[in-house]
Amino acid sequence: MTDLNILIVEGNNLEDNQFFVKAAGASCSDNLKRLVLKLEPSTSIKVINPGLDNETKEALNNMNNYDGIIFTGGAMRLNDMTNEIKKHINFAANCFKYNKKILAICWGLQICSTAAGGKVLPGKNGAHIGIASDIEINEKGKKNLIFKNKKVKFTSPAFNFDEVCKIPKGAILLASDKINDVMALYFKVGKSEIWGLQYHPDYEYWQMINISKGRKERLLNNKYFKNESVFENHMDFLQNEEKKLDFTNRTCEVRNWLDILKN
Repeated sequence: MTDLNILIVEGNNLEDNQFFVKAAGASCSDNLKRLVLKLEPSTSIKVINPGLDNETKEALNNMNNYDGIIFTGGAMRLNDMTNEIKKHINFAANCFKYNKKILAICWGLQICSTAAGGKVLPGKNGAHIGIASDIEINEKGKKNLIFKNKKVKFTSPAFNFDEVCKIPKGAILLASDKINDVMALYFKVGKSEIWGLQYHPDYEYWQMINISKGRKERLLNNKYFKNESVFENHMDFLQNEEKKLDFTNRTCEVRNWLDILKN
């Protein structure tokens, strides 16, 4: 197999999409699409939003056309359990009926874990605001193809307030950090294989800075930062981390997942 056909599942509702386009320069799905095409220029990509019934119906009717599925990040929170969130979970559960390899990033991991019987709650040790420091791949993770050629300990763009607190039955923990025990997960459910990441190989720090600044008032009001000065110091920290980003290592998991599809 050379030319891939991939379905990307947008993790945001239409309102949050507008925010991401303004702050990060693209919706979550378009940001991932750009990365996939940079890594595999001949890939055919279809983007859908699970909140739109006509799009999910079409995707499920044509599921056999896709080599793999990517569930993107997003700004919704599972405990809100709106009708739109239920549609995301239901679509993931329907995808599991097919023999598919799925990459689930951030919100995508939380949605797929929930659809597979896991549980998501607000992070007990806080949140990742733009960055996850010192993520460490465990022994099982070192053997998983998703981390082939990845540094064993790494720092990555990340943004999440919630975490998978109960993993699906039979799931294998691959990586953790001091904020979230579940930073990477592998599991099989139905006919599908899922690789889930609670961080963003698809984003850069300048995007995380802009997203953070767009959420500044909310972050301060919810006491994620003691005051504005502490917030600005964190933005400076992210700016310094931007200079250290290694494209190959940052995007390694996406590259590896594409290679899994090709093999």
